[in-house]
Amino acid sequence: TRKHCTAKECKRLLPQFLEMVNDLRQSAFQSLRTLGNTLFKWREEVVRMLRFTKNNGITEGFHRKMKLIQRRAYGFRNFENYRLRVRVLCG
Repeated sequence: TRKHCTAKECKRLLPQFLEMVNDLRQSAFQSLRTLGNTLFKWREEVVRMLRFTKNNGITEGFHRKMKLIQRRAYGFRNFENYRLRVRVLCG
């Protein structure tokens, strides 16, 4: 199954998305209004996410590994040792 839609499908779904966001922003419930306002502020990013298949998962994975190395690195005496460990485990 696909996780993204074509440009034509996004163009067709965009008005529905914006209408849903506006309905949420006018809700009687504060939590739904907050959700609607958040989606309204991030609407361009949400549409972009639906349109394109690329994400930053690989970068996030490397970042997670580096943070793990950093937590283990309290015994390292200098930055060069940390850099070498990152290159060995992530390279």
